[in-house]
Amino acid sequence: MAPLPGPYSGTSTLALVARVSAFSFGLVYGSLKLKVLKAKAKSHNKAEAKAHH
Repeated sequence: MAPLPGPYSGTSTLALVARVSAFSFGLVYGSLKLKVLKAKAKSHNKAEAKAHH
């Protein structure tokens, strides 16, 4: 990631807002994806356990 430029002027405030919102979207997306993956792993493990019994 590029280093942050110096004090923000009027135009780059928009760039900062865009960067922050993209970052927060990434965090939300990442945590949702992790939840889905964990749920899939859990159901997969249950299925395997049933197959072994």
